[in-house]
Amino acid sequence: MHRFTPQHLNLLTARHESPCVSLYQSTHRHRPLNQQDPVRYRNLLREMDASLCRLYPARDVKPIMEPFEKLSRDDDFWSGRTEGIALFAAPGMFQALDLQQPVPDLLIVADSFHIKPLLRIAQSADRYQVLCLTRREASLYEGNRDALDAVELKNVPSTLTEALGEELTEPHQTVASYGQGSGGTPMRHGHGSRKDEVDTDTERFFRVIDRGILEHYSQPSGLPLMLAALPEYHTLFRSVSRNPQLLQAGITTNPDALTPEQLRTESLRRMEPLYQKRIDALIRDYQEAKSRRQGSDDLPALAAAAAEGRIATLLVEAHLQVPGRILSGTGEIRASAMSDPDTDDVLDDLAEHVLRTKGEVVVIPGEEMPTRTGAAAIYRY
Repeated sequence: MHRFTPQHLNLLTARHESPCVSLYQSTHRHRPLNQQDPVRYRNLLREMDASLCRLYPARDVKPIMEPFEKLSRDDDFWSGRTEGIALFAAPGMFQALDLQQPVPDLLIVADSFHIKPLLRIAQSADRYQVLCLTRREASLYEGNRDALDAVELKNVPSTLTEALGEELTEPHQTVASYGQGSGGTPMRHGHGSRKDEVDTDTERFFRVIDRGILEHYSQPSGLPLMLAALPEYHTLFRSVSRNPQLLQAGITTNPDALTPEQLRTESLRRMEPLYQKRIDALIRDYQEAKSRRQGSDDLPALAAAAAEGRIATLLVEAHLQVPGRILSGTGEIRASAMSDPDTDDVLDDLAEHVLRTKGEVVVIPGEEMPTRTGAAAIYRY
């Protein structure tokens, strides 16, 4: 089981042989709520089997169903859940992802994966990261207005000792031959103060952390980075940092003194105005583009533009679904009924097309959406 990261979208938006099965389910960490999770899961599997059997021969359905059914019997899997799961299968492919946010229970069998719930997590405009820093330790969190969760650091040291290793400065003292202490004991003198050595190690540690976070987290995600540290460490870290995602807004408290919930509250309070500023700017850019006929909210027009690779930025309403799908070759919208379990979502297809052509997709709440169609696009040309 892997924790979902935005990099998984590259796998899921690639072309896959049909059927493409997408299953989302909210789950629970603790008893008694988590005891119903496998029951609900088995109900979704019955729907899946029925949907697949209507469209495909039994010999093709069995290998698709097998990894899902194996999980239904895995007690360890169900006892170690977070807030949600997302499972994807196609011929020769199965992917299981842990989600740190709840998702509506959903099953879709289609000719591409349904990724909009993941887009809402990965590309919502309110996502950010928090770097918690002390003189000896570093940790990273990622979240949005709903949640803030720890990120397991990979390829980045989390402690001073890990970062510097044998290069960690030791106090070097020598025996002086020019004086005696009381009782004739030789006096020892250090060359350079201990504070200087500590400051040097701290600066070197901060440089290592800055490089690692930039290379492995800030650049791949493009997310704004907030620093949580004592005031003196803000000054030092900012003096050595080369991370363009580092925000001026920060938390000037020792992060060790904050509970995870306090850290979420403090970071969100500082992120809210920045989030609103970004949303306002995106809406202004869209409205200006539309006034120049370089933008639109008309779904058939957007589907055609997406098929041609003309969309630079797409705003999508978070919870709205438009039943149907976009035909890959022509960009034509094929409508369907939401009551049909095999139906797809036009907005989801639209987002997939834009991502495949290296456009930007931003999922925003319905109350912020500047259109009634659930989508708004800025064209490249």
